[in-house]
Amino acid sequence: MAAYTTIDDPSAYFKVQLYTGDGNDSRTITFDDTDTDMQPDMVWIKERSSTSSHYLTDSVRGIGKKLEPDGAGAESTEGLSAVTSDGFTIGTSTNQVNQDTITHVAWCWKESADAGFDIVTYTGTGSAKTESHSLSAVPHFFVIKSRSDSGDWNVGHQAFTYSSNDYIMLSSTAALDQQSYVFNGTAPTSSVFSVGTGNDVNGSSRTYVAYLWTEKQGFSKFGSYTGNGNADGTFVYTGFKPAWILIKRTSTAGNDWGIFDNKRLGYNVDNEELRPSANDAEQTDDRLDILSNGFKIRLAGAGFNANGDTFIYMAFAEAPFVNSKGVPNNAR
Repeated sequence: MAAYTTIDDPSAYFKVQLYTGDGNDSRTITFDDTDTDMQPDMVWIKERSSTSSHYLTDSVRGIGKKLEPDGAGAESTEGLSAVTSDGFTIGTSTNQVNQDTITHVAWCWKESADAGFDIVTYTGTGSAKTESHSLSAVPHFFVIKSRSDSGDWNVGHQAFTYSSNDYIMLSSTAALDQQSYVFNGTAPTSSVFSVGTGNDVNGSSRTYVAYLWTEKQGFSKFGSYTGNGNADGTFVYTGFKPAWILIKRTSTAGNDWGIFDNKRLGYNVDNEELRPSANDAEQTDDRLDILSNGFKIRLAGAGFNANGDTFIYMAFAEAPFVNSKGVPNNAR
């Protein structure tokens, strides 16, 4: 069997960490896997057993500078104080990151062109323009958020038709929409992405952050699927065993985004859902199986499997289906 990936250990670039809050300041969370240490550049935390907004910080804006994926608010500073060589430190305990007795999950990425992830900050001009990125490849998924002002999280995806002005909002249950003021009707390239004149992406003198990903074989995948309305749902091939999956129904409004990962609870069919477009606690309905080479929808519900509707997804690997030596990994 031919070699499949250049990333044999996905945990060098992406990790899922579970922990229970203790309400204390100055607490260090160390990743509890036994694979490669990773100093994260983006940390996204969500309470599991209680309601609180999502918390997202990164090393480019500055660790501890918070944005909330389920909200429109501007950047503020609280929560984390640092990242470590294999984890992160909670400086000021808040309900979002360390509420006593509440279970939490942290999703953590390392910024690296090798793993297809780049963080870009820029200042808006109010006139359509391009911004450079460092992926050296076309971004397949990217999201832009205003830092200095309130505004929605605007998402581009390789399944979209940029010439038709397609975009969708991470912080909303809305369907795919078309507005020229978001991405200026222009697809991203291997060196730049385009923004229109909208305040959410390019208001004059406002500051922004963009998170951009490109596919890396055996490590990440950004695609779409069509629902079949059946409990024996659609199978989506990714080429790896997913550690993390994000899904959104795009052809019809009214459904939240859903996040699944390999730690909550981490076995089929009990893979619990969190919603980046809402502050809800963890949802326990059985929605999908995580498999050695992709995922399979396991319910007929509209949010993930409406018959004939389109869904986009992004996924990151726990393990490649076939490693760089051509050796297949075990099924889950």
